[in-house]
Amino acid sequence: MRGMTTLPPPISPLALAAARYHAPQAEAGAQSMAQGAETPVVLLVDDEPELRTLLGEYFARHGFAVRAAADAAAARELLAAERPNLAILDINMPGENGLSLARWLREAHPGVAIVMLTTAGESVDRIVGLELGADDYLAKPFELRELLARARAVLRRVQPAPAAPAADAATRQVHFGACRLDLDMRRLFGADGAEIEITAAEYDLLALFARHPNRPLSRDTIMEQAHNRGWDVFDRSIDLRVMRLRRKIESNPDKPEVLKTVRNVGYVFVPR
Repeated sequence: MRGMTTLPPPISPLALAAARYHAPQAEAGAQSMAQGAETPVVLLVDDEPELRTLLGEYFARHGFAVRAAADAAAARELLAAERPNLAILDINMPGENGLSLARWLREAHPGVAIVMLTTAGESVDRIVGLELGADDYLAKPFELRELLARARAVLRRVQPAPAAPAADAATRQVHFGACRLDLDMRRLFGADGAEIEITAAEYDLLALFARHPNRPLSRDTIMEQAHNRGWDVFDRSIDLRVMRLRRKIESNPDKPEVLKTVRNVGYVFVPR
C-alpha cells in the first residue's frame, strides 16, 4: 500500500557471518598463503548448502582450492578424482556420518589432514573422532577465522620437511623401542624399515617426548606444547593419542615399555 515501508527480508546467521568476514584485511592471508607454495586443496563435506557455500567462498579467498560435497558418497567420488591436503568433515550428516567417513579416509588416504565439525557439547563425538585419527575438531557454531587458523596449523604440521642436500649430515632420528622417528622427514619407521602411518597430532606428541626423554610430562604440559588447540580438564584426547601410539610402537601395548604412565602425573618416554 502507498505510504507503507517495505521491510527487507531477514538475514540468516550464516549470511551475517559471511558479511562479517568479507573484510579487506582478510585478503592478506590469501596472499601470504599462496606466495611461493602450491595451492592447498581442501575438501568440505557438510549437508548444509548455505554453510558449504560460505566456507567454500571463505577458503577460496584465503588461497585454497575448494572441493565441496553434500554427503559421504559425493566426497568419495571427489577423493577418487583428486587427493586433498585437508578434509573438513561434519559429523552429523544423513546416511553415512562424518565419523564413518573419517575412519575410511584415515585408512585409504592416511596423509590427508582431518578436521571434524561437531555439535557443541557432544564430547563423545569429539573423543571418537580423535580416536579415529582426526587431527583437530571444532564445535558448531564457530568463527570462520578460527576454523581457518586451525586448518592452516594442521597443514603446517602435516607438510613434510624439504629434503636435505646430499652433503648434509644424517637426519635426526630418535628410537621409540624398535621403531624409529625421523624428525626431519616427520615420519615413523618400524623395525623392518617400513613406514608406519602417523597423523600430524601423533607426530607432535612423539616429537615432544623425543625432546624430553626420561622426564615425566604432565597432561597439562602435553596439552600446552603438543595439542595446538584449546582444551578443558575433561579432555581425553591426549590419553587417546598415547593409546594409539602404543599400538604402533610398543611390542605389547597392554604393558608399555616405551611410553609409560606415571601415576597422578602423565606419561614418560623411556628410550631404549
